[in-house]
Amino acid sequence: MNIVKSPLWLRLLLPKLTWNRNRKEKHIYLTFDDGPIPDVTPEVLNILKKYNIQATFFCVGENIIKHPEIFEQVKLQGHRVGNHTYNHLKGWQTPLATYLENVEKCQQLTQTNLFRPPYGKCTLPQFKKLRDTYEIIMWDVITYDFDHKLSPEACYQNAIQHVTNGSIVVFHDNIKAVPRLLYALPKAIDYWLDKGYEFKLL
Repeated sequence: MNIVKSPLWLRLLLPKLTWNRNRKEKHIYLTFDDGPIPDVTPEVLNILKKYNIQATFFCVGENIIKHPEIFEQVKLQGHRVGNHTYNHLKGWQTPLATYLENVEKCQQLTQTNLFRPPYGKCTLPQFKKLRDTYEIIMWDVITYDFDHKLSPEACYQNAIQHVTNGSIVVFHDNIKAVPRLLYALPKAIDYWLDKGYEFKLL
């Protein structure tokens, strides 16, 4: 079963990570992981531009090297970028030194104080070291747009059902997310705007 909303026990276990922003403000923080990817990230940028919304893109270093023009477009449109490692590493399967080197390699490209671990997983030593340099951004709501077993409508429901003030919402600008992402994102934005939410950068 997919856990759409980050559980309280995990937030309590890792309180120094950022799970949401101010609950008193009717704001949503859209985030996109894994890009930049041709035919995906530009589509996301077009949707965001249509609504005049800014978001935060957690970019993979090797994708920045492959597609620098898309990375520049993300920044030119006023969006913020975060570090998502250079090779989309699994923290639990990577030695500390190797992981930190990979993050730093991505940092040379992103020049950001925001980091999100791929898969949302790091070892405790990795978290502790990274906290010295970065605000580690987790999430309040994850849409599971990458799950090919999920229908586009179910992805949309994931996006809207658990959002509240200050929610950090995760989508993915990668190939496997496309059918759900491009269906759910504009529909969810319409829903949230109708509910009076504003969209902010992290």
